[in-house]
Amino acid sequence: MMDNRFATALVIACVLSLISTIYMAASIGTDFWYEYHTLSPAENVSEAGRSIWEEFVSEEADEKTYTDALFRCNGTVGLWRRCITVPKNSHWYSPPETDMTTNCISFSLSDQFMEKYIEPGNHNSGTDLNRTYLWRLQFLLPFVSLGLMCFGALIGLCACACRSLYPAIATGVLHFLAGLCTLGLVGCYVAGIELLHKKLPLPDDVRGEFGWSFCLACVSAPLQFMAAALFIWAARTNRKEFTLLKAYRVA
Repeated sequence: MMDNRFATALVIACVLSLISTIYMAASIGTDFWYEYHTLSPAENVSEAGRSIWEEFVSEEADEKTYTDALFRCNGTVGLWRRCITVPKNSHWYSPPETDMTTNCISFSLSDQFMEKYIEPGNHNSGTDLNRTYLWRLQFLLPFVSLGLMCFGALIGLCACACRSLYPAIATGVLHFLAGLCTLGLVGCYVAGIELLHKKLPLPDDVRGEFGWSFCLACVSAPLQFMAAALFIWAARTNRKEFTLLKAYRVA
């Protein structure tokens, strides 16, 4: 029979694990990891405004091109997509629009693994290895984190089926590794943004800040670590007390 302390610890750990999984999945699927706010957004319907959108959606748009559009059009960036805010009607003969809409373009798989250059947009400047590998890691690490948590949950279900608490140690270890991956993801993203802004400084009238998708990932990491600690503590302590009790009965 399981002690109430261990049962309570496991329930809390499961709740923390579920919340962190939801937060992590939401952060991966949303486009608000980083947000740009400009005091003079591209709300006019000039030829320049139309060209920004055309360049932004072009398959040949390089990093500098779409980053400039993000600066000028209140853009947001996620792990999978980039978005800008543009007028709904952008014809040259139309009056200035106040009704704005957000349009997004997805990063293709090749974009995720594309080399980053020392001078963004200049293919002849050489490869920036730091930014290249930071970008690739921020794409891969969240999926590794979710995979580890799902595998840990599967082990937990098997432990319930076997009526044994000891496999919860493996669940705790996997949650700890998932927390490290999430922490690595946050670090890689922050470093990548800082290095990008050193190459392409923000204009004076543009303000950049981390969005709520990024905050969800930041919150997910400590939840994973807390769940891991509870799983490991409950399994090890329960096993130790069971061993002592068994030795006492034999004696």
